[in-house]
Amino acid sequence: MINDLDKTDWASLGHAYGPADDVPGWLRGMVSPDSAVREKAFSRFYGAVLHQGSVYSSTVASVPFLFAMADDPATPDRGEVVALLLSIGREAVDAEEIYAVVCGEDGEESTIYPDTANLMRKHADAFIAYARDPDPRVRRASIEGLGLFLDNTERAVALLQGRLAEEDGTTERLLVVRTMADLALRLPAAAVPARAWLDALADNPETDPDTRLAGLVHRARCAPGSTDDQTVPTAIELLRQVTPTPRPEKDQQTQQDPFRSCACEAEPDPDPNVPGFVTAAFADLERHGRVHAATTPLLTAFHTALDTRTRDRTALLSAQLRSPDPGTRYDAIDMARSLITSLRGDHTALVRLIGDCLLPADPYTAAAAAEALGSLHTLAEPAREALAAYVTAHRPDAWASSHRTVRRAHQMAVVALAGLKDERALPGLLLALDTDADVWRALGAAGNLPQCAAQLTPRLIKRLADVDHCGDWPDVSPATLASALAKLADPAAVSALTNALQAALQREQVHAAEPVLKALASFGPRAASAVDVIRPLTDADDVSLRTAAASAAWEIERRPETVVPLLEGLLDAPRKFEALDLAGRIGPGAASTLPRLRQILNQQLEQNARNEENGAAVLNDSWTLVHAAAALWDIAGTSEAGTIVPALLAAWKNNASTARDVLACLNRMGPAAHPALPQIQAALAQPHRAEQRWSDAVAFDLEVEHACRDILARLTGLADPAPVGRQ
Repeated sequence: MINDLDKTDWASLGHAYGPADDVPGWLRGMVSPDSAVREKAFSRFYGAVLHQGSVYSSTVASVPFLFAMADDPATPDRGEVVALLLSIGREAVDAEEIYAVVCGEDGEESTIYPDTANLMRKHADAFIAYARDPDPRVRRASIEGLGLFLDNTERAVALLQGRLAEEDGTTERLLVVRTMADLALRLPAAAVPARAWLDALADNPETDPDTRLAGLVHRARCAPGSTDDQTVPTAIELLRQVTPTPRPEKDQQTQQDPFRSCACEAEPDPDPNVPGFVTAAFADLERHGRVHAATTPLLTAFHTALDTRTRDRTALLSAQLRSPDPGTRYDAIDMARSLITSLRGDHTALVRLIGDCLLPADPYTAAAAAEALGSLHTLAEPAREALAAYVTAHRPDAWASSHRTVRRAHQMAVVALAGLKDERALPGLLLALDTDADVWRALGAAGNLPQCAAQLTPRLIKRLADVDHCGDWPDVSPATLASALAKLADPAAVSALTNALQAALQREQVHAAEPVLKALASFGPRAASAVDVIRPLTDADDVSLRTAAASAAWEIERRPETVVPLLEGLLDAPRKFEALDLAGRIGPGAASTLPRLRQILNQQLEQNARNEENGAAVLNDSWTLVHAAAALWDIAGTSEAGTIVPALLAAWKNNASTARDVLACLNRMGPAAHPALPQIQAALAQPHRAEQRWSDAVAFDLEVEHACRDILARLTGLADPAPVGRQ
């Protein structure tokens, strides 16, 4: 079969990266005796024929050859070949109903996903054979196929039960248990026998603890109602039994050499030609894909099954974070972060336990803990002193330590501490700003310490003056610097920002000019010295630059007679959110824009209705609704409330990311927002945090919660019900 590769008309099979007649050669390379050749061939297969997991006609054509390779005992890396077949089959099975018919590579309709899934089912006997193979790597790769490709429920259940009895490897046994649960979730007919089997595993004290824990977890997946008050305590006890106890001599080595702690392997030096933030982003992707404990996949599945049972999940995570196994503790940090950022509640105990992971002897784990705390916004408060202790335990030059893991841990702790507005983060930030040591990481944090503006502003000004506006991918961007200076709010920055604006304009860098204009606008009348530079930009060709200039002119001069005439053209531009906001900030002085605002709102409501009727997305349309409705309220007030409130609520319903803006407007409306009360109460009752599409998930939800409670208090008479003016 493998020798028949040359008979395949690969040129007719569509998708392949590289010359079509070259495909048989590198596919044949997957059975080469040279491991380097095999590695390259497998990599190319994943990149070309299974690109990003998608199935193409060339993928399907390769399936018989892959089975021939897997069937041949002489094939090297048979386990990887079987794993590749499993990947193809899993992708097809997962997509066959969603993408039953797709546009094929020739532009015609294609049923490639269900066809591929059926092809894999026809080879189900091959996976049964692989599951009995003497090579554990082949068995490990094939077990999942028993749950994916067999539609005979009784046979599949019996095969999996038999596999558990025959397997003595922990990894294989856990795979069998997970596959039985997957089978039950895929085939309703398998639910009853699979559940009974999982019950027997979970409840039998004679079962080995690894398998019993797996049975308990996957029973919770298949039957969430089976989880009771004893489920998590039992899981914690089983976790204790399966967790390896560190050897005393290993503990002593770790204390003597902290860089030998959990997974703290040396990392390669970064490419000096690649910006630091780009290198860090790729390193984060690689690091976040690591698994440090054998129980991690199981516990991740358990947390998913427990879902909103916050108390149970907190108890389980507390045990994980206190585990004697460093790998278990490490992986628990991100699980705890996920719980805190997704579910509301009192997470003080978990935050403190994450803070307990900030140990100088284990910088690898400390970096993960500090990064997690930095993502928690003000919820990291219970770990403030732990962060401060970690930061002050080192000299400020730890920010630039020659050991990259120590450096990253210190930097993450400094940034998290600055996020709490704690000036004990200042020495590290000053060192970064005075050197070129990962200064990009310090800039965003610097803006969180306005009480230290006297020391930070001059350094940021110097860096802003040194920005190369012609450079590509600068580590220090004018946008980031401008944002930090705006947060510090030191008027001494106005002159530097004005110069930066002129420099960006001279080099025609509009993308750099806009954030500088916004920073100048944040100073209001204190930026009056910049008006002569800003005014001419209100006639710029670029609509975004023109809008930013008009907004800055308004914030600095507050002269509606000069800004309102500019709005007519700005409100006709695509993505006119900034112009709508500007009209709202001007308020009644922009009354001449009301007809256009009403037209925008009505057009958008009609468009949303059409989109909903046709099943189309309404996310961007929702943003237009919010901004137009808010501008109408800020200009016309209660006379428009009957239109504004339904528009705001519709936008919020269709796009949860609009919640903060919707609530800000409702909060200004006072009693007029009363029709929104049911939706506000429903939002507060949700256990999950408000959804949004940016990185500040916790900050976003905390603002939403605060706004909901504030409005609720007003509408129920617990606070002054008078409308609130725009600040």
